Order: sequence, then structure tokens, then C-alpha cells
Amino acid sequence: MTDGTWVTLISLGVTFFFMMGVPVFLVIAYWVIGCSFVLGLTLDNMGAELLNVFSKGFALLAMPLFILTGDLINKSGIARRLSDFAYACLGWMRGGLAMAALGACGLFAAISGSNSATTATIGSMLHPEMVKGGYDERFSAATAAAGGTVGIIIPPSIIFIVYGFLMNLPISELFVAGILPGAMMVVGMQFACWVICRINGWGHLIPLQLNRVLKTAFGAWLGFFAIGLVLWGIYTGKFSPTEAAGVTVGFCVIAGLVSYPLNKLMRGQRDLPAVERSYAGMLVVDGFRVRDIPSIVVRSAQISGILAPLIAISVVMQQILSLLGAQAVIGDFVTSMGGYHAVLFTSMVIVFFSGMVLESLPVTIILAPILAPIAASVGIDPIHFSVIFLVGASIGFITPPYGLNLYVASGVTGVPYFRLLRYTVPYLIVLIAVWILVALVPFFSTVLLPQH
Repeated sequence: MTDGTWVTLISLGVTFFFMMGVPVFLVIAYWVIGCSFVLGLTLDNMGAELLNVFSKGFALLAMPLFILTGDLINKSGIARRLSDFAYACLGWMRGGLAMAALGACGLFAAISGSNSATTATIGSMLHPEMVKGGYDERFSAATAAAGGTVGIIIPPSIIFIVYGFLMNLPISELFVAGILPGAMMVVGMQFACWVICRINGWGHLIPLQLNRVLKTAFGAWLGFFAIGLVLWGIYTGKFSPTEAAGVTVGFCVIAGLVSYPLNKLMRGQRDLPAVERSYAGMLVVDGFRVRDIPSIVVRSAQISGILAPLIAISVVMQQILSLLGAQAVIGDFVTSMGGYHAVLFTSMVIVFFSGMVLESLPVTIILAPILAPIAASVGIDPIHFSVIFLVGASIGFITPPYGLNLYVASGVTGVPYFRLLRYTVPYLIVLIAVWILVALVPFFSTVLLPQH
């Protein structure tokens, strides 16, 4: 048999494995190993490439640190305080709690940088509250899944780090470019949520009270400080993304450790009037103990241990695709579409359909090195294209058959995967509309960049 026949058979085999639920890392690894033998490459080559990815990828150090940040703010109770603030601001509207969940996803994303962590944290916290508040459980779970899509767009973003590493772009500029498009995604989903809830009459209304808003804002000051610390440090150039991740982890550890004994002290002040005790308690969150840190680190390490090998093996996959000529074929196809807008929308279609069957990480690692140079050749700003690419990849998180956020939401809420699909459609429509708007108007991606 010819090499092409062998590659086709190997591809069909790993596709079957993927459909049977084999982890994506193993699916890609099987394909890489099989094709390496077909092309006459040694396993030493694969080992050298795997090592090379991380030995030269200083920027990738930010990835496990931001994952750890997400777990720290969840364990400390900072995420809960941010959710309370969002509800105080939006609870007066129909569907206010669901809209607050989406707002809380945006705030959580501004510290954690992970879509799955955002969906899991907000879904586990607010899904029970939404069901108690009269929302359909399927809609509640779908809302958490959709809200998680901004986890990789609003900075800091793990996938922006990977994209910048691959394309040799300044990660700090990528972070800044994602701020406004990420906010647009949140507002768009909140609008869709409001429409759905008005039609169905879901949600209990609470009055908009300035004292409630101020109290919850004051209670969430640690979360706002962490968000401001990251954005200020990166935007002003005081921190590199990796340094910002380290500083944020340090802040969250100190805040969590200090808040735990203070929180217990505030609860124990029975001699203080209740109002004073409540006011003082707003200054601190639940916190955690020193002995809790190892379990938090292990949980974060488990997620990093899934992502890091996937990045490495996907880089080797990219090398093999180049040897097979796949990158040239895709590149010629996109280039043949014509000028600026033809290349732009062809690239968007490729990213969208790829996101339906693959996670954003392999989509980015495989397609970005192919599509980004073509986009640049027709005059698309590299930073602008990065935002277009990754917003499209984020939509894949709620697009079946893969839809990673749908699986995460299903796991934390107990709602079966297929029962979520109907209620993701309105969010999907809005996100695609925002995506097209961001693609057509570079202003939204570049306005906050100093040199633009």
C-alpha cells in the first residue's frame, strides 16, 4: 500500500477512537506515532520535539499559574463574592440571576483564563440557585456552558498565551486585544438571556438597591483587586504575562490564608452588634488553610497535566502535517478564495467547523500557523486576526458534537448533555453575530493597543 493509503487508514482508525471517547491527547498521539512510522521518522524525533516545546516556551509557564489562580479564587470564596455583586446589579431585571451568572463568568475569566474552570465554578455555584429561582434546569446548565466561552477571550487567557507562543506575537498585546471582544460576548449573551427569560417568565425579581450594590461590591474587593492587578500590570508593561500570573497567584494565596482566620474571628465576635459584625465580615472572604494548599495545587496540576502534553503532541502533529503537505493544501485553498474578505470568512468557516470536532488547543496549534500568515498576506492585522481566530475557537465550546463546555456543565449540574443543546442555540446565534462584528470591525480588537 502507498503512504497515502496508510495515512488514510490511520486517520480513520483514530477517528473511530475519538468517537468511542478516547482522550484527545491519545487520539493525536496514536496518529502521530502511526504517521511517523509511515514517513520513516524515528520516535527519537518525536521525543526531541516534545522536549523542545517546553524547553523554549517560557511564556507557557503562565498557563499552569493562571489555572492555579482560578482554583485559588474559587476555594477562597472570591468567586462567590463576584457572583453576589453581579446579581445585586442585575437581579432587578427578568432573568437577572442568569444574567448575573454570565456576568460572573466574565469576572471569573478575568482572573482564571480558562473556559472549563469558568463553566465548572460558576455552574456549580449558581445552577442550584437558578433552579430554586424558577429557571429551567436545562437553561441554567446551558447558561453556565455558554458563559464559559469568554474564559479564553477575556484576559488573562491560556489560549492567547499558546497563540502568542506559536506565532511569536506579544502576549501582553493579545491580552489587551481580547478585553473589548470578550465584554461584547458577555453583553450579547446577557441580551439573549433576557429575551429568553422574558418569553418564559423565568426568575424572581429583586429591587435595585444602591446599598446592596455597594455592599456586594465592597465584599468583592479582593476579586476586583486581583482583576485590576492583572490588567494594570500587563497593560502598563510592568509585568510580563508569566510574571503577572505569578504575582496573581501570590496575591490569592496571601488573601486566602489571611482571610481564613479573620473570617473565623469575625464570626466569633458575638459581643459586637450584628451590623458591625456584618460590615467587618465584608472585608474578608472564606479563605483557606495552609493544609488546603496541596489539594488545590494537585487539582490545578491535574488540569495542567492534561493541557501541557496536548500542546506538545499537537506541535509534533503540526510538523507531520507539514511533511504530508496538508498545510500547503489548506493554504492554497484559502489563498485561492481571493482578497481580504474572502480569506477572512474562509478562515472563519474553517475554524468554526474545526471547533465542532476538536478542542481549541489543537485547533489553534494546527490551524493558526497555516491561516495567520495567509491572513497577514492580504492585509489583516495579526493581532486582529488572533482575536477573530480565538473567538471562533471559543464558540466551539458549545458547538456539538464536541462542545467541551457542554460536557463540563453536564458534569457539574447533572443535566444530560443532549438536553442542553436546545438552550445553547440562542447563545450560539448571538456569539456568531458578535464574532462577525469583531471580524468586520478591527476597531474592537485594536482600539486599546497603544500603537494602533
